[in-house]
Amino acid sequence: MISVFGSAIGEEEIAAATACLKSQWMGAGPIVEEFEHAFAARLQLPNFAMVNSGSNALYLAIKILDLPPGSEVILPSFTWIACAQAILLNGCVPVFADVDLHTHNITAGAIRPHITPRTAAIMVVHYAGKPVDLEPILALGFPVIEDAAHAVDSTWNGHACGSLADVGIFSFDAVKNLASPEAGGLTVRDPARFARARSLRYCGIEKSGFAAASTAAGRWWEYTIRDVAPKLLSNDLCAAVALAQLHKLDALQHRRREIWQRYQQELAPLDWLVTPANPASNERHSYFTYCLRLPHPGARDRFAKALYDNGIYTTLRYHPLHQNPIYNSKSVLPISDQLNEQALSIPIHPRLSDADVTHILNTIRATSPQAASTPA
Repeated sequence: MISVFGSAIGEEEIAAATACLKSQWMGAGPIVEEFEHAFAARLQLPNFAMVNSGSNALYLAIKILDLPPGSEVILPSFTWIACAQAILLNGCVPVFADVDLHTHNITAGAIRPHITPRTAAIMVVHYAGKPVDLEPILALGFPVIEDAAHAVDSTWNGHACGSLADVGIFSFDAVKNLASPEAGGLTVRDPARFARARSLRYCGIEKSGFAAASTAAGRWWEYTIRDVAPKLLSNDLCAAVALAQLHKLDALQHRRREIWQRYQQELAPLDWLVTPANPASNERHSYFTYCLRLPHPGARDRFAKALYDNGIYTTLRYHPLHQNPIYNSKSVLPISDQLNEQALSIPIHPRLSDADVTHILNTIRATSPQAASTPA
């Protein structure tokens, strides 16, 4: 079965992980710091802190904004559940907005109808790695959290996605563009908020024992707790794999772009499906997922089954959050509802061979009569 998502782990990652294990130090240590500096340098971030997941990076991003309890945070419905969960875990209320049909990104126009006196922040998601048009969203005047989990190599007007607003988060889980066993991170424009985020990673402890021992005499094992938070630290083992991936990110992205361009070229003649939007001239895309649409009623589900029967796994990223009863949403979002019935992510990742891509394309072309018609 050809997987829909995946990473390309080679000898570099294996050697880095092995060296970490042989060092007898697997917790947060020097390799975490090395990755933080290298990642910040590549993306030209003002600062960067590694944590144990992109989901927890979102939690920290909301927490350091110190939003009043019950505040509303507007976010796209067409995204991963961690976005809404981070808002709820901070005592705030997620308010779901619709997305653009072609980019799958939230827009200022979709946000405005949901602004109320309780609105305190906006969360944007660079879907699939295509940058959100941030300028009109920033002009609305609210703090903005960028979810750049899909956008580790994306830029907008020459600047890295994740660095364009108040807080930006990244994900380095096992299937992301820059993969590790499990990790994430965040960058924060305000230095004081960033310092607080670093402290919160370690249960709110101001300084570790090692840091205290290097700066003061006496009882370095004592510590001051400045805030309440769970343990969100990453570790050197994940950082070692992530650092190896960072060193070959250009090659990994080159392969993703090759596959994307081949899909765009060879699927364009098929008038029964809609291919995703390409990056604009002022953008760089990360090509995390290739999400096409089948507008004919019922065609998407038959199409997915036909691909599955031919050894090709697909999925929908994402089931719209406003449809999930747990959030008790009153939002009416026709485009997100439409995507839920028409959209499908097909395989795109650097481990795919040319033969895999050819098989996927041949299967799609062979499936077209079934997918384009509705059974009587």
